[in-house]
Formats: sequence, C-alpha cells, structure tokens
Amino acid sequence: MSVWIYGEEPRVAGRGARWLAGTLVVACLLLAGPSVSNIAYTAGPLPADAPEAAVPGRVMTWNICNPCEASGRNGGRAAEIAAYAPQVIGLQEACVGDVERIRDHLRYRYGLVYHVEYGPVLPSWSRCGGVPWSPGGFGQAILSAAPMTDPVTVEYPHGGSEDRGYMAVTTLVDGLRVRVFNTHLAQRRQESVRAEQTGVLAEAVARYDRAIVLGDFNAVPEAPELAVMWDMARDADRPCGPSGTGVCEPTTDWRSKFDYIFLRGFDPVDHRVRLTPWSDHDLVQADLRRT
Repeated sequence: MSVWIYGEEPRVAGRGARWLAGTLVVACLLLAGPSVSNIAYTAGPLPADAPEAAVPGRVMTWNICNPCEASGRNGGRAAEIAAYAPQVIGLQEACVGDVERIRDHLRYRYGLVYHVEYGPVLPSWSRCGGVPWSPGGFGQAILSAAPMTDPVTVEYPHGGSEDRGYMAVTTLVDGLRVRVFNTHLAQRRQESVRAEQTGVLAEAVARYDRAIVLGDFNAVPEAPELAVMWDMARDADRPCGPSGTGVCEPTTDWRSKFDYIFLRGFDPVDHRVRLTPWSDHDLVQADLRRT
C-alpha cells in the first residue's frame, strides 16, 4: 500500500539574506531548545560563481541513493544543489526525513527556500528508519522555488521488484506554467516492466504541450522501452538520442546514462552532469528556454 505526503514552504531568498537567515535561526534555536532539528546552521562555502537565488530556467534530476551511507550526506547533498540553485529539483530514492533535512540545509545555510511535494511514497522502515508502526516514507520528491499546484501521484500497475510510480505538479520554469513529472522506473533487467511503465507515463505526459519529465529510467537511451518517450520528447543532453550513435553523457557510477530530463515545449541551453560522492548517480542539471 502506498502512502503519499505533501508539504510546502514559501519564497526564495538571495545570497544577501543568508547571513540574516543564519542569525534568525540561531535565535530560534535558543528559544526553541533541543526540539529543533540538530542541523548546524552555519553558512557553508559555495563556489565563487554559485547563484545568489534560484535560477528561473534551471532544472535538476538526482537519484540521491538509498541506502548510501556517508557522514553528513544531507548537508553534502544540499551543498551540491545550492552550487547550482535550480528552480525545480526532482529527487528519487528519497526518504521524507532526508528531503526535509536537505530542504532545511538549503534554507538556513544557503538562503534557498523551496516548496516541496512528496510522492509516490512507500512506508519503508528498512530504508528510512522510524518506528515499526510509523516507518519513514520512501520514493520521489519535487522541490520548486515557485509554488506548486495540482499534485498527483500514480502508482504503476506493475512496479517490478519494488512498487514504483510517478508524481506530477504544475509550477513555473522560466516564467512559464509547466507540468513537471518525476519518476523512477523498475530496476535493471526488468525491461518488460519498464516498457509498461513508460507507456503509462507517456500517455500522461502527452496531454501537455509544455512538460518536463525528470527521473531515473534505469535504461540506456537505445533501450526499446524508452522509444515511446523519444517519440514525444527530447533529452536536455542535445547529442544524446535513441539511435545509440550519439554521444550520451553517462550519469551513474557504472558509467551508463540512466537519468533524463525529457522536454516538451522547451529547448536546452546548457546541460551538465556533476559527479558527486553522495550517490551512485550523478547530479544532472539543465538550463532551459521556451520554444
């Protein structure tokens, strides 16, 4: 049985507000005592060219890996995100508690405030901890600098070895209202299951002239199960395509491309894959412009 949880936070602050935010949080910590999250809210270093606020046309997808144990992983993940400050972020293999801590780091360390939607989410004590009768939620999440509306979660009829699905919201990218999808398909060596899943996803995406599909598809670009996606969208990695002859930048530790930013109604201006120690998937981001 799937459990879906939603929440959100308002507005985005620039870098100039980051020191003020840190001061306010210290005051809150003194007032609230030990019940407040135990994050160290001192502003951490960012690259010199890090954006001061969320970049309006920038989107990101990242399978943050669970289980991937590393000390300070949520602070490290937040720092990776803050270095690019995308307007929209799709996370996969995400525990609700981890996403909440990443969002707190982004807000109180870097002054980047995101709304958040969760789903589909599975109760998973083994992955996310919690007490046996109330396990932590596990699945996907979307963070957006702009408010999100009309959230939906859909569980695929067949998930393969683990229940899988997609979530979708409406938000702003480059000042335009756009439907954003986030998915995680069945694991490798489950091609027939993924083919069914992409059919369900593509039918939903096709209803929108302007859409962005983020996610871990667990399939290389020339895989037959991705054909339905290539028929209706292009990837933000311009040279990459379904023929197998293009140069597709790998996005995983085993140097395969599994992570995509499929576009309808947008053109990619820039595309980057950033290797990171915090996951077995690389962080993938793209700057977009309207067509």
